[in-house]
Amino acid sequence: MRTLNYETELCVVGGGLSGLCCAIAASRHGIKTILVHDRAVLGGNASSEIRMHICGAKGQNNRETGIIEEIVLENFYRNPEQNYSIWDTVLYEKAMAEENLTLLLNTSCLDATMNNEKIKSIKAWQSNAETFHIIKAKYFADCSGDSILAPLSNAEYRYGREAKSEFSETIPPVVSDKKTMGMSCLMQIRETDHKVEFIPPEWAYKYETEEMLKYKPHELIMEDNFWWLEVGGEWDCIHDTDRCRDELLKIAFGVWDHIKNYGNHGMDNHELEWIGMLPGKRESRRYVGEYTVTENDVKNEGRFNDIVAYGGWPMDDHFPGGFYYQEGYPTIFHPAPCLWGLPLRCMISKNIQNLVFAGRNISITHAALSSSRVMATCSLLGQALGTAVAQAVISNTDIRKIDIKTLQNTLMNDDCFIPGHEREVSELSKNANCSAEIVRNGQYRKEENLWIGSKYDTVTYTFDSEVKVSKIRLVFDSDLNRETHNMLSNYYIRNEQPKPLPKTLIKEYKVVGEKENGETFEIEVLNNRKRLVYHNVDWSVKKVTFVPIKTHGTPDFRLFGFEVE
Repeated sequence: MRTLNYETELCVVGGGLSGLCCAIAASRHGIKTILVHDRAVLGGNASSEIRMHICGAKGQNNRETGIIEEIVLENFYRNPEQNYSIWDTVLYEKAMAEENLTLLLNTSCLDATMNNEKIKSIKAWQSNAETFHIIKAKYFADCSGDSILAPLSNAEYRYGREAKSEFSETIPPVVSDKKTMGMSCLMQIRETDHKVEFIPPEWAYKYETEEMLKYKPHELIMEDNFWWLEVGGEWDCIHDTDRCRDELLKIAFGVWDHIKNYGNHGMDNHELEWIGMLPGKRESRRYVGEYTVTENDVKNEGRFNDIVAYGGWPMDDHFPGGFYYQEGYPTIFHPAPCLWGLPLRCMISKNIQNLVFAGRNISITHAALSSSRVMATCSLLGQALGTAVAQAVISNTDIRKIDIKTLQNTLMNDDCFIPGHEREVSELSKNANCSAEIVRNGQYRKEENLWIGSKYDTVTYTFDSEVKVSKIRLVFDSDLNRETHNMLSNYYIRNEQPKPLPKTLIKEYKVVGEKENGETFEIEVLNNRKRLVYHNVDWSVKKVTFVPIKTHGTPDFRLFGFEVE
């Protein structure tokens, strides 16, 4: 066995989507980052080990952008057949591509050394390499879901459901308890061209009648996944994880046995493709932060001064009994605004100075968590947190005191939408003559903010005299209202059609800079698959022109933003 020592600026614990986006954002903004993850693959509930598709805000034009959209679009490009092994590598390569980011997989956090109210270092164990890693950092971001650093650092945290009276909420029980939403082992089903028999294991439960699966939507597996295979909400969702897995496997195999062998479910030609051996969690420890977000904040649209992310999933509150809840449908959907804001303060520990967090473990009540816990929302929180830590480190300012407007502008520059805020376009773009005003209006969603043209139509910035241009920013239309998930999570039909990149994306284009004497500079892109693109240049020009050449499928060419800096 060996021990390796590190000193870094940010240590992120947990490589789910929130942790991955946090680490990528921080490293891209210039600080040294280490990402510690206890599994062999990244993605958490979205990974090949659990296989939940990414959910987020409901409603038209509300899809989450930024790093999570970049990742999903890259997966459509690399992985149109939706192979989970390739999806894992898409996540892996996004981390490995960042020069400021060190990735430690198969590495579990074991201990923390404290210096008064600060974490000095953590100790982690990499089992497959028989290596201890001692990591010192300025900030520690716990994106582990289970908040592993809470018991190790004595950070304040919550577990379970608050009483109605504590935050004047309507959803919680009258008396607080230690119950949570449970965890699930999902299944994937594949359609074949022949009859397939299924022999269940002897230890599987038996569900011989429809009454035994009452309120369990097993007739709609083509439209729904097996989220209701859920237990653990009345147990301990951390320490009883293996017990939950054992129970879930008995239930899952019993449910598939029922579908195949009892009654007529139309599944004769279907086979069990995959079943998860690692439960996907919804809720466990939640930190107590500088601010605790409540059900009332959700209902009031979260109009915080320090808003940095948003939610938009309904308050989807699963009953603690999960599969064994017998009084009706296993969850209840309480209405929530399509968009509601989340503040930076809910990601900063109340009592540990350099501890921050993102994902389902933010400072939030159980009721509000039922909306914020979905993975696209958690990804936004992660990107916002990584960006905030980078700003704090580079400006040598405590994260509690950083300039929020600067942070919000940085996030919007990185294509993170913030409700109620407009992005300021560059002074160079504002002061130039532009042939299409709409590309510099600071709005990057909805049809009315699109420039739509034909092949070789152009958008041009013209300056009164030659100017220095260092950066070109483009925002394309990736169809934020598409219905295709990042990955299939339940049902593979025969002759499944590939899920390619959105047809609305511009694939080929040129950007041409022209000097007063007619000399030109040119950028040519032949295979774009991003919504947000930056080109770094060193031009002295009188004009800059965008020229669209080819899309990924649509006959028209769609552009939200074109800007020079």
